[in-house]
Amino acid sequence: MTVVLSPAQVRDIAELRQLYFEVYGHGYPVPLGSDPVVMRRLITDGTAHWLTARACGGALVGSAVVVTEPGSRIGKLVGLAVHPGHRGGGLASRLTGAVCEEAFGTGRLDSVYATVRVVTAGPQAVVVRNGFRPLGLLPNAVEVDGCETLALFARYADGVLDRRAPVAAVPERLSALLSAASTGVGIDYADTRGAPGRDGAGAVGAAAGATLVGAATVVGAATAVRETAMGTGTTSTTGTTAAEPIELIAAPGFVRRRFLELFPQADDRFFPLHTPNAVLAAADGSFEAYADLDPVAGSCALVAVHPRPAAVAGALEGLMATVTRAGADYAEALLPLADTEALGVFLASGFVPSALYPAMRRIHDRLHDYVVLSRTSRQIDFRTTAVSPLLRPYLGAYLSAWTSTYLPLHEVSR
Repeated sequence: MTVVLSPAQVRDIAELRQLYFEVYGHGYPVPLGSDPVVMRRLITDGTAHWLTARACGGALVGSAVVVTEPGSRIGKLVGLAVHPGHRGGGLASRLTGAVCEEAFGTGRLDSVYATVRVVTAGPQAVVVRNGFRPLGLLPNAVEVDGCETLALFARYADGVLDRRAPVAAVPERLSALLSAASTGVGIDYADTRGAPGRDGAGAVGAAAGATLVGAATVVGAATAVRETAMGTGTTSTTGTTAAEPIELIAAPGFVRRRFLELFPQADDRFFPLHTPNAVLAAADGSFEAYADLDPVAGSCALVAVHPRPAAVAGALEGLMATVTRAGADYAEALLPLADTEALGVFLASGFVPSALYPAMRRIHDRLHDYVVLSRTSRQIDFRTTAVSPLLRPYLGAYLSAWTSTYLPLHEVSR
């Protein structure tokens, strides 16, 4: 059947909403497929590349979007949907390829990333066929049909990976992730050494994380993590004590204004395609952590910390308790691979290295690698995930890092 691809128009919004409902039901947690105000803005403001697919009879049967933001040189593939009656013919792959070619054709992007569901192998195959490379796994990252793990993939413009800035040393707990990236992306990290630091202090208390199900190398995971309540004032076995209670301010307009006051220069802030809508402030004023909090998806991205990321040392337990009470069971932080101080703080507080994004940020003529660290307060269950062979090294790296974080050595079967 002939299908024609064309740019999305404002007049398509009603049909697009119906398409996303037919594909995802009421469980699609992204405004792009449900909120007509957001959809209109993306179609008209020039920050998105949006293609639709129509069958020969005129019915809208597919959609794919690459969203961008000025200055970041990064895009995100979102909203890929194909009507159930038109699957199996390669339309998802065709849409993905076409919308990415259009986005890269502007010359304003270094990379496009995608977070892909792993309930089936199909979405992974679609992005891989279109030049995306695996970067890691994000366990419990989103609430769709229950709590789901996502896989992170990225596609690069020509020559981008050749201009990466080298990193001499990283915390030891990132070594397995770097090894997985060497295989998945084809990058040689042989000259990057693992440096022991505060992240290697051993297991942390249950206040810092979740139990894990389906890890073949873990013995007694359900009992190895002590069942203590997560909250402020909790002391982990790393010796870090939470700060005073964390105050959550969820006032998007105020938060954005305050965020821009503290980070007036674009170079001072970097978490592409995330806009903070909440601030988590220490009662003593020692830090303000800006977050993109999404209770519908059950997730929270820590966008920036003032005065610096390491300022949350000793307070992440209280911060995570506040985030969980606000409806987010999953939190992630994005940090430079070269920032060993900040990485050590988050690793010591139960965050697990989940993905590595090489050449993510351009500064002058060099591109810098970033790490995604995540933490979840819900049980992780990998038994129902369809992890492709390309992602298995990342699964092994995550399990290794999770084990060294949450289990004492005598509980690990070697």
